[in-house]
Amino acid sequence: MTTHDGQQDLPQGTANSIVPGTLYIVPTPIGNLDDITTRALKVLEGADWIAAEDTRHTNKLLQHYHIKTRTMSLHDHNEDKRAAMLVHRLQDGASVALVSDAGTPLISDPGFVLVRKCRENNINVVPLPGACAAITALSAAGLPTDRFVFEGFLPAKSQARTNQLKLLAERSCTTVFYEAPRRIVDTVSDIREILGAQRQLVMAKELTKTFERFISGTPDEVLAWLNENNAHQKGEFVLMVAGIQPTSTALPADALALLQELAEVLPLKKAAAIVASHCNLKKNALYQAGLSFTQEK
Repeated sequence: MTTHDGQQDLPQGTANSIVPGTLYIVPTPIGNLDDITTRALKVLEGADWIAAEDTRHTNKLLQHYHIKTRTMSLHDHNEDKRAAMLVHRLQDGASVALVSDAGTPLISDPGFVLVRKCRENNINVVPLPGACAAITALSAAGLPTDRFVFEGFLPAKSQARTNQLKLLAERSCTTVFYEAPRRIVDTVSDIREILGAQRQLVMAKELTKTFERFISGTPDEVLAWLNENNAHQKGEFVLMVAGIQPTSTALPADALALLQELAEVLPLKKAAAIVASHCNLKKNALYQAGLSFTQEK
């Protein structure tokens, strides 16, 4: 069977089998080694090769689960050459599991070049669900999640980072970043400077590990916690920035009252659409205003 783009629709395999000539995208734990699926372990054990961002790091995981599959490195500095080699091996029938140091491959990690080359050569690519620091942090942050933008890592240089943050000034949805410990204080300081002292942040630190913490508040409050102890600036961070708050005062009071009443019994999007049609107002403005109702509950 062939898909509309010409790629062969290969069987995905059962929990106990590996399909030859297939690249598997395998998420690995972001901290707690128990956070790996049974399927991921079976793929890692059954594949012919594991392509790893850092084989030394991955070997610790493999040793923990007594997996002896051969590994090779695939990182930012060798991905072009390794991708070409792996495509040939996949075409010859080998199965390959792609992993990064932690979380889901390609999400601010290597793998894009390999996956693109596999798609270009009609090689089957099978993604496994699993750990992802951005989604894990967002699910517990208490910020709106109906819409969000993942920005990966901000630029390391101050001016470039400032320019990137300026683009968020009018963004109404939640924005998610990864940040390195050596830059976390500078980044939060830049957020205060560019987005304002009242913009709400949630910082997730050391997710799934012993010292996991969520720090919520204004930039000044987050900075105060970071500067309270040098240890607070160590580890891995996910930084989430709330969108700009809607200016509900620009909307008629009767429209807001009707929206709040309808939002009690209808999905917010539908309630906003009804009020927009009835009051000749913009649906998006009403929807943004309605988010404040749902957050207060």
